[in-house]
Order: sequence, then C-alpha cells, then structure tokens
Amino acid sequence: MAISLYDLSVPTFLQTVRAIGGCLDRAVAHCARIGANPDDLVDARLFDDMAPFHFQIEAAWHHAVWGLEAAKTGVFAPPALVGPVPFAGLRAMISRAEAALAEFTADEVNGWVDKELDLQIGPRKLAFTSETLILSFSLPNFHFHAVTAYDILRSRGVPLGKRDYEGRLRTRSA
Repeated sequence: MAISLYDLSVPTFLQTVRAIGGCLDRAVAHCARIGANPDDLVDARLFDDMAPFHFQIEAAWHHAVWGLEAAKTGVFAPPALVGPVPFAGLRAMISRAEAALAEFTADEVNGWVDKELDLQIGPRKLAFTSETLILSFSLPNFHFHAVTAYDILRSRGVPLGKRDYEGRLRTRSA
C-alpha cells in the first residue's frame, strides 16, 4: 500500500499536537502539586537568545495548521503572533489546532499532490510542491518547536518523558 500526503501529514501533526496538549496538562498538574503558577512558564526559555515557551506553542500551531493551509492555498499566512498569553490560552491554542487538523479530509489533502507553490516567507522566495512544503518545511519546523516546548517544560521540573512527547503511537493491529 502506498502512503499518501494525508497519511504523512495530518495524523502525524495530530499525534504530536495531542501529545503537546497532554504535556500542557501535565504542567498544570505539576504546578498545582508544587504550589506554582503555570503562568510563570509562559515566558520561560532554555537560553536567553531563544524564543520563550509561548512562542514555541504558537509556532507549532502555525506550522501544523497553516503549513497544511499553505499546501492548499499556496500562501503561508498564519495569523499574527499573539505573544504572551496566560497558560490556559496556550492550552486553548493547542485545542484549536487539534480541531482544525481534524477537519482536513484525506481526499482534500491528497488532492494537493504535486501542486506547485512559490511561497514568500520573509525575504525568501521558496519554490515547493505540496509534498516538499510539508516534508521539508512544515514538519521539521513543527517538530522543532514542539520539542523545544517539551524541553522548556522539562527544564522547569515538569515530570515528562519521551513517551509523553511521542503521544499515542499509530500501531497496526496485532
């Protein structure tokens, strides 16, 4: 069986978006357990010259949902960054991402195969196909920001492990 653009993108994004949601829930539970405020995590960062936690969540959302929208429309146009929001707002952002991803159908996404896209991203003009946009731009950026968010939470003591980041694996029936 051949693998489709849909199979490579939507379920992969959903697996990690759901895992991020679980990590955010674990962070809230951890904060409650130790008497901390989850809002104190919003501006946390690994290093001074790296973007903060809220940006990592927002960028993961943008690369998942608007990466697919770019494959559909030929324009990478995520909404403007909202900046620091309360921790609950980040959880809501991830929930919106999950809902938006669940709306894409296999027929819709697979209909974009071989579509040529010339995206203007900042000063760069990049020539893609739908497949190369998803596989070489959206997915790598999405995973970079998702794992950075995970790492920030870990660095602040949230008890997370690799399985939390992996989320629910898509295994075959035995």
